[in-house]
Amino acid sequence: MKFKKGDLVKVTLGKDRGKEGKIEKVFSKKGTVLVPGVNMYKKHVKAMATADGKGGIFDIPRALAFSKIAIICPSCKKITRVGYKLVKENKVRICRKCGKEIK
Repeated sequence: MKFKKGDLVKVTLGKDRGKEGKIEKVFSKKGTVLVPGVNMYKKHVKAMATADGKGGIFDIPRALAFSKIAIICPSCKKITRVGYKLVKENKVRICRKCGKEIK
């Protein structure tokens, strides 16, 4: 997986272009990630459907496709693509710009 939970990413396409955030959840089969505060949509909820019995209009985050985000390297602080390297029979992610390991 090129993206993992806790990675800092930047949105490159869509209405939230330029926003940054940490990945909260990865949906690998769908090829999407959930980033809180990004790609927010309104959901109308009836009063009986909620636990406290109050309805209303709530803001919820929707998942973003892998193609719409770019990972930010923790060492060089630039958006980058992810590469792979074998270290002692383990496959690790590396930054394509600076070559350092992404943890």
